[in-house]
Amino acid sequence: MSGLIVQRAGPGVSVQDLGRQGTLAFGLSRGGAADRQAIHEGAALLGQDASLAALEMAGAGGVFQARGDLRIALTGAPMVARIDGRSVAWHASHALPDGATIEIGAATAGSYGYLHVGGGIATPSRLGARAAHLVAGLGEPVQAGIDLPIGTDAGQGTGDKLAVSNRFRGGDVRIVASLQTDFFDKTTLQRFENTEFKRDPRGNRMGVRLASDGAGFLVDGGLTVLSEVITPGDIQVTGDGAPFVLLTECQTTGGYPRIATVLPCDLPIVAQAPPGAPIRMRFVSLEDAVAAHRRWIAELASLGQRRERLVRDPSEIPNLLEYQLLSGFISGDEPQYSGDN
Repeated sequence: MSGLIVQRAGPGVSVQDLGRQGTLAFGLSRGGAADRQAIHEGAALLGQDASLAALEMAGAGGVFQARGDLRIALTGAPMVARIDGRSVAWHASHALPDGATIEIGAATAGSYGYLHVGGGIATPSRLGARAAHLVAGLGEPVQAGIDLPIGTDAGQGTGDKLAVSNRFRGGDVRIVASLQTDFFDKTTLQRFENTEFKRDPRGNRMGVRLASDGAGFLVDGGLTVLSEVITPGDIQVTGDGAPFVLLTECQTTGGYPRIATVLPCDLPIVAQAPPGAPIRMRFVSLEDAVAAHRRWIAELASLGQRRERLVRDPSEIPNLLEYQLLSGFISGDEPQYSGDN
């Protein structure tokens, strides 16, 4: 079996997949990747199932060496990446030959980057998933010296790229009414929609706090809310009036009033927003939310059809002699990001 030897790892590196289903009744939230869309993008680049596990890197990556010939893909928050000293493109797939080393530095945008391997990371499955649920103490962060086992790679080929939406600098987020939205008066709800929030530095895989100028969003009777089931995307208003968007490792029940819930298709925008990034909320109807979710699911399913070659065959380029081939040098210190900036 092939492997990925961890020579160095940042403090936020862990094995993640799409998380666990059916464990809420046992007090365990879904967990899994903070940016689920990035997991699907990596699977599309490598032509494999999205259920396979990858490495999630919060803020920075590390140094990883191939044991055996591997195929890899890089998705999520763009980071500076080099294979044996050579800069490589983000949101793309690459060959990592036996003994080769990939060095992944700090994120240049966003919060969570992902290193995918053909065949997936084959650490032991616990409760139906390989994802480390750090808050629950299920699994642990990846540390230097670990030799991560890699599953059988049924795919082939590398050198593809994938254009993705720029969800790494904040932006507009669609929300729907939650169970306690009616607790808040119309003026407060309008102010909530009209406020430009900024991602607070205080945040982790459980959730992120949203900061704003002006008064908070307190509600009368907020302290009398009974503790009940909550899910990723719920926006709780904490005791100081600040909204807190729950993410993948959130608790399973909570008693803070929920002003709204973020659509699953827009939750990656919140998860990837770096500290200080602007975020604006916009209410949509339940019907529009369902339609948006269905479009997102269809888009994820079609990602493999949107792959493009990272380096085009010159025979396929019309008017090749008209290209200025010696311009546009790229600094070796910058990631070659193939997405939209």
